[in-house]
Amino acid sequence: MGGRLPPSRLAAAVKEMQPELRHLRAFLAVADQGSANRAGAALFRAPSAVSRSIHRLEHELGVELFERRARGMLLTECGRALLVRAQRVYAEMQRARTDLAALVEKGSVRNAAIFGMLTHERRVRAFVALTEQHHMPSVAESLGITQPAVSIAVRHLEDSIGVALFERTARGMMPTPAGAALALRLKRALAEIRHAVADIASLRGITQGTVMVGALPLGRTRLLPESIAGVVARYPGLHIATMEGSFEALAASLRAGDLDFILGALRPAEYASDLRGEPLAEDELGIVCRQAHPWAKRMRIPPRDLALARWVLPRARTPTRMRFESALTMRGLPSPNVVVETSDLAVLRGVLLNSDLLTAISPRQLSYELGAGLLTLLPIPLRDTRRVIGITRRADTLASPGATLLMEEIVRRCPALLGPIEQHRKRAAPSRRAR
Repeated sequence: MGGRLPPSRLAAAVKEMQPELRHLRAFLAVADQGSANRAGAALFRAPSAVSRSIHRLEHELGVELFERRARGMLLTECGRALLVRAQRVYAEMQRARTDLAALVEKGSVRNAAIFGMLTHERRVRAFVALTEQHHMPSVAESLGITQPAVSIAVRHLEDSIGVALFERTARGMMPTPAGAALALRLKRALAEIRHAVADIASLRGITQGTVMVGALPLGRTRLLPESIAGVVARYPGLHIATMEGSFEALAASLRAGDLDFILGALRPAEYASDLRGEPLAEDELGIVCRQAHPWAKRMRIPPRDLALARWVLPRARTPTRMRFESALTMRGLPSPNVVVETSDLAVLRGVLLNSDLLTAISPRQLSYELGAGLLTLLPIPLRDTRRVIGITRRADTLASPGATLLMEEIVRRCPALLGPIEQHRKRAAPSRRAR
């Protein structure tokens, strides 16, 4: 192979390239057998074909993966980094076969090429895209291939595995349970491949790649935005994207490898054994109104007065609404008189600033408005609504360099940005006494 790529060309290569499964399978065989000849015998492939796969990987990654010696091929530092990810990819493919076997009547599936990572990348990506988009023309357009090519890729997978992966419905091509199970494992495998490229770039002093963050409300106002700004200022090659939604929806994306981690309220450990939460701070609800609200001037508000208030709150059965209603019940109070229901922070803010409605919310979500004196936190503690804010990850995940840097930045900034709730009350109390 020619010499290593300079950093500028390596950055471009890493950004554009994704190693193919079949080349990674050849790499695994050479790493295990110590030579292209023995790897070829193990894979029933010509040694020259195995060598071409290794050269292709090294050319695309811009690094040497093996030291060529008379007695065989030894992994370099970059090769060892790739080996970790490639082994995780292979494990996902083996689990895919096990998952599918548990779903079919006979309890077994064919030992198809895809389970051994001996398939074309385009077929894998077409299949995954169809499970998400449900429409062959849309998949063809997004991948830059023809619709017949998508159809052939899916049919080839189904024929090789011997299991139906899709069914035609009024909503489009929907994955069968077997198709959904296979898609989950393939998406995890593709995520490992993306991380492998970033791992190797990091060894060369280049920090880049895409970090996908699931953003729940409690982290979106300051902690996540300021952490993102701090990281991208130091590492301009990083690309960070956020996904918003319910915890359940984000957890599904986390399990599929679409997200690196979730920032927000943690769920109890018994919620799911495959997810792990790292606590960062505690949070509790507060009752907020505009500064011109008649109650904003009062030093003390008996809880029973809450029964007289009109509220803007999230929709019924959302976590915040349920916590607040439970707090009222524990105080012997009736359900709140909700006149506006919204989970949109911009709508909530606008309603509060232009009416005498109250809301129950984490003060951190309105920290800018509270700090500017536009809104105020009423002296009604709701300590029984406390919950923990933190980072949720898959228990078996191996974070990419970019995700690791962002999580470290979040942990570093957390004490200053997510101090005790009492700090919000202390800031509100002086202005109330001044009146």
